[in-house]
Amino acid sequence: MTTRAIIVRHGQSNYNAQKIIQGRCDKSVLTDQGIADAQRLGQALSELKIDAFYCSPLQRAKQTAETIYPSLTNPPALQSTEQLMEIDLPLWEEMPKQEVISKFANDYRSWKDHPQDFKMMIEGRKHYPVSSLYQQAKDFWSKTIDEHQDATILIIAHNGINRCLIMSAIGIDIDRYHSIQQSNCCINILNFTGGFGDPVQLESLNQTAHLGIPIPPVRPSHSGPRLLLVRHGETNWNKESRFQGIRDIPLNDHGRSQGRKAATFLQNVPIDFAISSSMLRPKETAEIILEQHPGVSLATTAELIEICHGLWEGMLEAQIQADYPELLQQWKDRPETVQMPEGENLQQVWDRGVAAWNKIVAAYSNADTPQTGLVVAHDAINKVILCYLLGLKPNNFWNIKQGNGAVSVIDYPNGVSGKPVLQAINITTHLGGGSIIDKTAAGAL
Repeated sequence: MTTRAIIVRHGQSNYNAQKIIQGRCDKSVLTDQGIADAQRLGQALSELKIDAFYCSPLQRAKQTAETIYPSLTNPPALQSTEQLMEIDLPLWEEMPKQEVISKFANDYRSWKDHPQDFKMMIEGRKHYPVSSLYQQAKDFWSKTIDEHQDATILIIAHNGINRCLIMSAIGIDIDRYHSIQQSNCCINILNFTGGFGDPVQLESLNQTAHLGIPIPPVRPSHSGPRLLLVRHGETNWNKESRFQGIRDIPLNDHGRSQGRKAATFLQNVPIDFAISSSMLRPKETAEIILEQHPGVSLATTAELIEICHGLWEGMLEAQIQADYPELLQQWKDRPETVQMPEGENLQQVWDRGVAAWNKIVAAYSNADTPQTGLVVAHDAINKVILCYLLGLKPNNFWNIKQGNGAVSVIDYPNGVSGKPVLQAINITTHLGGGSIIDKTAAGAL
């Protein structure tokens, strides 16, 4: 059993619309757009049984929560807690963003480039907004998860605190604060396997399809590439939970259907280039998606092929359990320590997957106009790439979920020299009738 945490950002506020810094200022309220999006959000959440409902006391979050409430089925009482307050930026609150950039140029650069060290001097003392918020998020989890084991928790809060909730749960360092996107009324899902400090899976990040926005739009100031990272569709071996690794297993009929659904999902997204693993299942998935993008040719690379499971390939988990019980348990508990019998280890997959990714980013960072590329690969490859982008390590391999046909969106707003922004991770709403929950079979690697 797991404890599911659904984390939502409040709807658009008038300060959001005017690009005014809010922080803990409680003067902003939802716009008409914010209220309409909150109503759509409520409908997207209506399929779920919510066991606990928390929100920030700031009125833009409370108003969002109260708008959602009537759509929920037998919802629990709404609990307001200061542990979900937004980041505290007292010197900048109520100022237009451009004025902050102009008046506090050096501080703003520190805020963007080194958020872990960013500080404000308040009445003669040093205040570290991001570090304080990260601790606030940890305090919320340490209390809340223990109180709601094996339950579904709904949280309505803010951009900054949501980032810190996600980062602190998984173990992402605060220097990645600006690498996680949170759109108004977005949905994030975390799955806790035990108490706070036990392994946590990021099921999805920044879902916006329920708002009529398949993926977050590219920002006007964006100058680098956008990459759409997709896992291949289902195979029969996925469905059977049979380890396939580098066995060249093709898509099954359901996998081809997932490819077509991903193609429809991305049909209005301009795609300039496409690259896939050289294996059949990602290659066919990419080709199906590109049917909506005539004129875009597909390149393939062996660097993006799946992890080689060696002697495990072709075996069901029950068979591996019988023949390799200790190694299988080690793979589940400490995957970074496992050398697959006559196969690869995670560090080898990490090295070639990250190298391939960085080559792609570098190749498309110097174009005259920002390029959008499709990259289709495998479960293990996608997980190590996403871990790398979040500043994680091979031991965090199981913290990231990748469903068959899922879409993740990564931006490089400043090109290859800047940090990436994870705009969305493991979006599967196009595959399961609009459900916000990943219902793909996923299966063995």
